[in-house]
Amino acid sequence: MKTFKRDYVWLGDLSKVERVREQLVGWFEDYNENALHKALKLKSPRQYRRELQIRAG
Repeated sequence: MKTFKRDYVWLGDLSKVERVREQLVGWFEDYNENALHKALKLKSPRQYRRELQIRAG
Protein backbone atom coordinates (compact mmCIF):
# COMPACT_ATOMS: atom_id res chain seq x y z
CA MET A 1 0.00 0.00 0.00
CA LYS A 2 2.83 2.39 0.84
CA THR A 3 4.34 1.99 -2.63
CA PHE A 4 0.97 2.47 -4.32
CA LYS A 5 0.34 5.69 -2.41
CA ARG A 6 3.87 6.99 -3.05
CA ASP A 7 3.99 6.14 -6.76
CA TYR A 8 0.40 6.88 -7.78
CA VAL A 9 -1.86 8.58 -5.28
CA TRP A 10 0.47 11.35 -4.15
CA LEU A 11 1.43 12.08 -7.77
CA GLY A 12 -2.15 12.07 -9.03
CA ASP A 13 -4.79 14.76 -9.29
CA LEU A 14 -6.55 14.65 -5.92
CA SER A 15 -8.58 17.81 -6.44
CA LYS A 16 -11.94 16.01 -6.71
CA VAL A 17 -13.29 12.61 -5.75
CA GLU A 18 -14.50 12.06 -9.31
CA ARG A 19 -11.00 12.71 -10.68
CA VAL A 20 -9.46 10.23 -8.23
CA ARG A 21 -12.01 7.58 -9.27
CA GLU A 22 -11.16 8.13 -12.95
CA GLN A 23 -7.46 7.68 -12.25
CA LEU A 24 -7.78 4.58 -10.06
CA VAL A 25 -8.32 2.17 -12.95
CA GLY A 26 -5.11 3.30 -14.64
CA TRP A 27 -3.16 3.30 -11.41
CA PHE A 28 -4.16 -0.27 -10.57
CA GLU A 29 -3.51 -1.40 -14.13
CA ASP A 30 -0.01 0.06 -14.15
CA TYR A 31 0.80 -1.18 -10.65
CA ASN A 32 -0.28 -4.74 -11.44
CA GLU A 33 1.11 -4.92 -14.97
CA ASN A 34 4.29 -2.84 -14.93
CA ALA A 35 5.52 -2.08 -11.42
CA LEU A 36 8.33 -4.39 -10.35
CA HIS A 37 8.25 -5.80 -6.82
CA LYS A 38 11.24 -7.02 -4.86
CA ALA A 39 9.10 -9.57 -3.04
CA LEU A 40 8.09 -11.03 -6.44
CA LYS A 41 11.69 -11.35 -7.68
CA LEU A 42 11.47 -8.04 -9.59
CA LYS A 43 8.37 -9.03 -11.52
CA SER A 44 5.04 -7.30 -11.75
CA PRO A 45 2.17 -8.99 -9.88
CA ARG A 46 0.54 -10.14 -13.13
CA GLN A 47 3.78 -11.44 -14.58
CA TYR A 48 4.45 -13.35 -11.38
CA ARG A 49 0.95 -14.89 -11.38
CA ARG A 50 1.20 -15.84 -15.06
CA GLU A 51 4.46 -17.64 -14.40
CA LEU A 52 2.97 -19.46 -11.40
CA GLN A 53 0.04 -20.61 -13.51
CA ILE A 54 2.36 -21.84 -16.27
CA ARG A 55 4.41 -23.83 -13.75
CA ALA A 56 1.28 -25.26 -12.16
CA GLY A 57 0.13 -26.25 -15.64
